[in-house]
Amino acid sequence: MARTTDINKVRNIGIMAHIDAGKTTTTERILFYTGVLHKMGEVHEGTAFTDYMEQERERGITITSAATTCTWNGYQINIIDTPGHVDFTAEVQRSLRVLDGAIALFSAVEGVEPQSETVWHQADMYNVPRLAFVNKMDRIGADFYNVISMIKEKFAANPVALHMPIGEEENFRGIVDLIENQAIIFESDDNGIRFSITEIPGDVLEQAQLRRSELIESVSELSDALLEKYLNGVELSKEELYDAVRKGAVDRKIVPVICGSSFKNKGVQQLLDSIVRYLPSPNDIGAVKGYAVENHDVEVQRLPLDNEPFSGLAFKILSDPYVGRLTFVRVYSGTLTTGMMLFNPLTEKKERVMKIMRMQANKREELQEVYAGEIVAIPGLRYARTGDTLCDQKHQVLFERISFADPVINQSIEAKTLADQEKMIDALTRLSEEDPTFRFSTDSESGQLIISGVGELHLEIIVDRLNREFNVPAKVGKPQVAYRETILNSVVKTGEFIRQAGGKGQFAIVSLKLEPNETGKGFEFKAEFENSDFPKSYVVAIEQGAKDSLSAGPVMGYPMIDVKVTLVDAKFDVNESSDVAFAIASSIAFKDGCREASPCIMEPVFAVEVITPEEFVGDVIADLSSRRGKIEGIEQRGVLQIVKASAPLSQMFGYVTQLRSITQGRASYTMVFSHYEQAILKYS
Repeated sequence: MARTTDINKVRNIGIMAHIDAGKTTTTERILFYTGVLHKMGEVHEGTAFTDYMEQERERGITITSAATTCTWNGYQINIIDTPGHVDFTAEVQRSLRVLDGAIALFSAVEGVEPQSETVWHQADMYNVPRLAFVNKMDRIGADFYNVISMIKEKFAANPVALHMPIGEEENFRGIVDLIENQAIIFESDDNGIRFSITEIPGDVLEQAQLRRSELIESVSELSDALLEKYLNGVELSKEELYDAVRKGAVDRKIVPVICGSSFKNKGVQQLLDSIVRYLPSPNDIGAVKGYAVENHDVEVQRLPLDNEPFSGLAFKILSDPYVGRLTFVRVYSGTLTTGMMLFNPLTEKKERVMKIMRMQANKREELQEVYAGEIVAIPGLRYARTGDTLCDQKHQVLFERISFADPVINQSIEAKTLADQEKMIDALTRLSEEDPTFRFSTDSESGQLIISGVGELHLEIIVDRLNREFNVPAKVGKPQVAYRETILNSVVKTGEFIRQAGGKGQFAIVSLKLEPNETGKGFEFKAEFENSDFPKSYVVAIEQGAKDSLSAGPVMGYPMIDVKVTLVDAKFDVNESSDVAFAIASSIAFKDGCREASPCIMEPVFAVEVITPEEFVGDVIADLSSRRGKIEGIEQRGVLQIVKASAPLSQMFGYVTQLRSITQGRASYTMVFSHYEQAILKYS
């Protein structure tokens, strides 16, 4: 079966934003206008197409990223609607890893919010070109140009307005298309589904001419040829402006900015036009870089061509109640067909593709063949994990894996009956395969099952899913903080492992210097000891022995962080030394050294932002201070005040209830892990 859509007409995009900015509503409108849906669902009614989980419909938030496909004017658009809640940023991260472009959605009232910043920086990490859509232009307090200023100021980006709103708040009735130099007026009787294209109204003509001049000036700076024309007073054509904006967006030199109101259906068709016009195709992104399996220093490239060897990245695992384990794959090169054998170079496992599915949220369309640039789901792959490369065994490549945040909150959990215990382990295994920020383990001392995640809501959803999807009711304990340990002083310690019990013995003597590392740097190892006769494999074993000892600190057995280890001396015996002996000696030196280097407990500290009406600022600050919070600043955003603080996670459990109580339910907050800080508890 031949390719039906030219790769230049394929767009792989994500919609990213802060919670409640309107991502899912916008996706819903896009699917309606492209003919995928015949009736628009609403988030607040629990009928949104991409919010298909019961938990999403009940809470009115997106929890898991949903993939869907639609067509607009002959272009195929693969969309991933991502969550906005901070507890589910891993969903955004792994989606951005495989997308070619993104719509950064901003509320015209709140502008750039904390989670907007998080996802923007994640998009920077993966070099994803962006198009900004300023939503909710019809809401009280909407200010299009304030949002543009915030994008410029907070992201050091170069936003270029392609639209100018005609009216704001309840008077928002249309937009001026600054490139076409014409007005789009939305019909008021059908919530903006129909619109008319007219001359620019006289009351906004002067302002529109000024904004168009600003646009042309910004765009002309993108190329020498355009700048020369502009300086010589030559009028730039529409085609030149379109081409320049597209190239600037793809090269990430500018961020095109448009506006509308998704809930009222205003500006969504123009958003679709902008997606196909300015965001890149897989061809625009070009070759994807990976590295050779046998030598990670050797770069290997894969071009987005159908006749290249197959390569793809598994970026999401999902447990589907009907088809079982689904692996979402972005195809970077080659053609994927049913019956094909895929090779996973990381696990060295081969797996056959029995089915290929294009997902429409939780609905499925079966395909026989897909090509470079596609995003599909493959059921039945047993060994693939999030971030694994899948390729042709004869032409192997490894793509960079996705790194995720570590869990910072723990909770004990147990099945209500003994019979459910085994089912629970199986369910937790499947959930941990799906979600790389969720982990579970058994406490070696108490024998309790411990689940770990990145936030209270994260674990709440996990427990809810256990009950509903896997039919395993569970009892949970109170959330516990995932503490860490580190050292405060430097020490040099020698570890010896010498055994002689008939036959070949064991001999290893290792001297290590232990010292505190910079916050967030983790474990670092270096060897100052130089001896040309000393086998290099022993140095590797010494490093591994020290690294393995990080799993349990000397104070209360928590994992250790931010420790720098230097090998200063070592002695070996040609006949009796071994890698194992040096790993053990290194572990002894490390553990003994940690006990003498003033070890201490470290607790996770979160950056907290509270958005509150002005009259409650004093109460909010007082409450945060009582939770050992440090107030770092207060900003005004329209009629609201933003209180920025840092607070230990141990003091923030149940904060949402208290915040609602002291602000009459009118404040909201976000918490993002910031760093580890020395706890009050101290080892002596």
